[in-house]
Amino acid sequence: MEKHTKQMEQWSGEFGRLYTDRNPQTFEEMDVFYLREFGVSRSTLNAEFLGDLDRSIRILEVGANVGAQLLGLQAMGFENLYGIELQAYAVEKAKANTRGVNLIQGSAFDIPYKDGYFDLVYTSGVLIHLSPEDIGAALDEIHRCTRAYIWGWEYYAPEYGSVPYRGNEELLWKTDFARLYMSRFPALRLVRERRVKYLANDNLDTMFLLRK
Repeated sequence: MEKHTKQMEQWSGEFGRLYTDRNPQTFEEMDVFYLREFGVSRSTLNAEFLGDLDRSIRILEVGANVGAQLLGLQAMGFENLYGIELQAYAVEKAKANTRGVNLIQGSAFDIPYKDGYFDLVYTSGVLIHLSPEDIGAALDEIHRCTRAYIWGWEYYAPEYGSVPYRGNEELLWKTDFARLYMSRFPALRLVRERRVKYLANDNLDTMFLLRK
């Protein structure tokens, strides 16, 4: 039976729809947002972490929202792009925004692809919204369906902690997600990691690339 959580109810409903509408709709808007928040563009970070990879590899984004990040990878020359997204509204917007990208509705807890189907699976601001009690199931699915790489961009903290989010509890967490993966799957190797400070405060985000 597919997993169903309190957080999934929030993100698949009106709360998630409002999130989708207030966030960047295109990769160009995403670059502007990153420059404003971090002083470095998402394009620059993507090139730093994925620039050497073969453009024909098969890539899945878990939590693709409107497809902005997939468009950024497409602009880099990556050809075989897939996305899975919980929120039906965001899936429809993603399908309207993209061409040549395989997009489906679904959750991180039940990725409908066979073991090792992808060369790289990634999340961008998704693991932070999965509760510590449930996240292991999502990490298992991500690890299962990638043959080589796991890539991530998430909030960073040295220890697990909950953060209030728009007046709600139990919708946002910070931790060291790269180490969370490696503690669960000891054979994973850290290829690269970069922690990026916000310009307006001392909070950090982290980008990491792991290899099986």
